[in-house]
This record gives sequence, structure tokens and C-alpha cells, in this order.
Amino acid sequence: MPTDDLPETLHVTTDEQLRAVSNLTRHRIMAVLRFEPATITQIADRVGLAKGSSSYHVRLLERAGLIKVVRTRKVRGVTERYYAMAARSIVLPDPGEGGPDVLMRHAVADLEAASGDTARHVRMAHLRLTDEQFAELGTRLQALADEYRALSDPALPDVSLVFALFHPVHPVQPTTPSGPGTPGTPAFLPTHAAEAREASAAAEEATRDGADQAAAGDDAPAGDAE
Repeated sequence: MPTDDLPETLHVTTDEQLRAVSNLTRHRIMAVLRFEPATITQIADRVGLAKGSSSYHVRLLERAGLIKVVRTRKVRGVTERYYAMAARSIVLPDPGEGGPDVLMRHAVADLEAASGDTARHVRMAHLRLTDEQFAELGTRLQALADEYRALSDPALPDVSLVFALFHPVHPVQPTTPSGPGTPGTPAFLPTHAAEAREASAAAEEATRDGADQAAAGDDAPAGDAE
């Protein structure tokens, strides 16, 4: 049964679906099924699972409506079911402020588990953009991902692409007066400046602690010295 009639996207909206996609093993099962259908035995071989575990995770994904049976065949009197994704792409809900980002957690886990002998491109860039530039960059990244997804061939090795474009949250340093008539310390400090201040304060504190310990040693009764 061809999968050309699959919907383009499926939005994760229920708690059952969210629990299903939040598991790393089930995330990897869906990656196996993204390009071609597979049986429970084939999934187990490709993900590195026991057949019973593969069956359990596949049932949960099917029950959540994220994968479905697309064809069956008889093998020695046993019906084999071939599973495929229920849509070409799965859209996860926004994790919300402070919430776990399931997609990024799975991506990092896959990256760390990948063989060090294979090629990889990992880059983090700190940018300062206008709202228009931010939106334009997001659109271009999405278009590039869609372009290469259309070129994907199931016969070729798997490649994962993940990108995140966001506004990071910097810790707020409270404004402290520097003296009469002197402007206070800015509420936001460049990262390197904040780190330098923290290191300097830690060094001063360590020096004071050392001096206090030495003074305590000088004042201690002779019988207490080791």
C-alpha cells in the first residue's frame, strides 16, 4: 500500500501523544519509519531492541495515532504488519517557558550516540538581529530543511538535521549604586564581564577565608595544634 496519500503534518495535541513522543526509543522508531514501512522485527533490528520491546513501543505509538499499519502479508501462516508514520512530519507543541524541549533533548541524545567516525557539522553562533532578520532567517532555515527533505532517498544513509533559532534568556544582575552621584552597575552585563566579576569575587572570598583560617590557627591554644 503506497504512503503517498499521507497528510503532510500531524499536530501532537493529546497527553497520550505527548507521552508517546517524549520517549527516546519511540522517537527512534519513528525515525526508522519516516521513509519506509517496517515490521516489528525489522524495527527491532534497526533500533537495537528485543522483539517484545519493539512490539510494546509500536503498540503505544499506534494507539496514540502517530503510526499506522499500511500493509500486511502472510508469512508461514502468520500475518506480518508493516507500520509507517501517520503523517509526513510530526509537529510538537511549544514546550512553554521553562518546560522541557522534547525535540532538542532527543536530538542531543542522538548526536551523542552517533559514531565519532562519521562526518558531522555542529555549530553554535551568537547573533544580534532585528525582528525582521530573525523571521527571515527562520524562514530560510525551514526552507533549506524542506528542500533537502524532498531530496531524501530511503536507500541512502540516515542523516539528522536539527536547528534552533531563539532568543536566549540572560540572568539579570540587579543595579547596585557605585557611590554618591555615580551611576549604578548595568542590569545586564556581557557574559564575559559577568564571569570576570564572579571570578574576582570568588578569589577575594578565598583570600579572606585563608586569612581567617590562619588567624584562627594563631589564636588557637597550643594543645589544639596538630
